Amino acid sequence: MKMKILFVPLVFLLFVFNVRSQEEESGRFQRLGISLSHANISSGLKDAENKWISLPAWGIDYDYWFNEKWGLGMHVDIIVEKFTVEENLGDDSALERSFPIAPAIMGLHKFGRHHTLMFGAGVELEKEENLFLNRLGYEYGLEISEKWEVGFSLNYDFRWNAYDSYIIGIGVSRVFR
Repeated sequence: MKMKILFVPLVFLLFVFNVRSQEEESGRFQRLGISLSHANISSGLKDAENKWISLPAWGIDYDYWFNEKWGLGMHVDIIVEKFTVEENLGDDSALERSFPIAPAIMGLHKFGRHHTLMFGAGVELEKEENLFLNRLGYEYGLEISEKWEVGFSLNYDFRWNAYDSYIIGIGVSRVFR
């Protein structure tokens, strides 16, 4: 099942890499980044008590920008711990997660010189149960050279009928023009 779900992001990336030839003339560009993050969950369970938990995570982002304002991306968040959360269903049921991977296809809109709003949908993949999610995000990016950027991001993931989280991260990206 996971292989079928991972097939869609791979096809997306192959399609986008094939359109590189027209980028110079049209203002299009690509960006590939990696970030170090923390996923914060208010409905975490530790020692049978509901507690805020903060978990280490990695982010791998690929963005294809159609112009200086609009883009499309594949953003993957990987939480690198096992954890338990209380589901949003109201029946006090617990949901155990082991190293979930959450790819999402994101729409991107840049406003101003440094600000980007992100919105999209994806799925959290985990060996026990996969969860559909919506993601809303904000990034503040600083260009450190023509080809490199540093970004500070805040994302909110809403997992349908499960749990919510917000992710704070810092990352570095390589721009391909």
